[in-house]
Amino acid sequence: MKVLVATEKPFAAVAVEGIRREIEDAGYTLALLEKYTDRAQLLEAVADADALIVRSDKIDAEVIDAARQLKIIVRAGAGYDNIDLEAASARGIVVENTPGQNSNAVAELVFGLAVMAVRNMYNGTSGTELRGKRLGIHAFGQVGRNVARIARGFQMNISALDPYCPDEVMLEASVQPLHDVKVLYAGNDVVSLHIPATAETRGSVGYELITSMPKNGVLINTARKEVIDEEGLDKALAERIDIKYVADIRPGNADALMEKYPGRVFFTPKKMGAQTAEANINAGIAAARQTVAYLRDGIDRFRVNR
Repeated sequence: MKVLVATEKPFAAVAVEGIRREIEDAGYTLALLEKYTDRAQLLEAVADADALIVRSDKIDAEVIDAARQLKIIVRAGAGYDNIDLEAASARGIVVENTPGQNSNAVAELVFGLAVMAVRNMYNGTSGTELRGKRLGIHAFGQVGRNVARIARGFQMNISALDPYCPDEVMLEASVQPLHDVKVLYAGNDVVSLHIPATAETRGSVGYELITSMPKNGVLINTARKEVIDEEGLDKALAERIDIKYVADIRPGNADALMEKYPGRVFFTPKKMGAQTAEANINAGIAAARQTVAYLRDGIDRFRVNR
């Protein structure tokens, strides 16, 4: 069987070596498509693939239709909105992600952004400290739990909202469970977003929630740009000149926001939360192991479609 690793942004060489070892030790053939610049290259490469490992590469219905032998797609990372789940399910193709492999990397970036924001983007003026500030975590999955772990070191007061996470899990992590999104935003100096982009969450964070934040509030987004109501964000920043928005994802109106609100918004050049050597290696090797587990034993523990 052929396992294709298709990555516009390649894995680190060490990760590729680890992936190759996992795949070839299981008796399968590894094919690499790295730094491809033409979609036709991807369509050609998947034609005879039995399994596909990707990073942020867009795997839509056209790609899935071209992969007539495909049995499984593994997204090396937590988010999987780059994969057309409906098209995969229609073909009986399993889709998995690799949760937790890059969660520490993303969580550390949260605090890089947080410190920069409360220090006024390092513009030389007097800022504030994170110690004693109230931190609200919007979604308490693997990344959110790592954010809480680091926040304890900063001696922050931590609360979180996640309807899918039992209160007991938060309490064990010294985190106050919340059950009202309005309370989360109104009651925290810093709010860190970790919700996925779903029909329910797209555009859910906008003017009302942002303007409810306390004076000098900081909103951090290392999740997905789609969860932000960008018009509402613009309106909120115009009205509340004390609020800052820093993100690992450039919004569609990024240039306008940076021009209108200098020193109050910051966006990384490209999504880089998982861009560490450690996360790169961990996610790649986990994807290879999950691929082998499914092809060899039918194990689909991390399946995200049905």
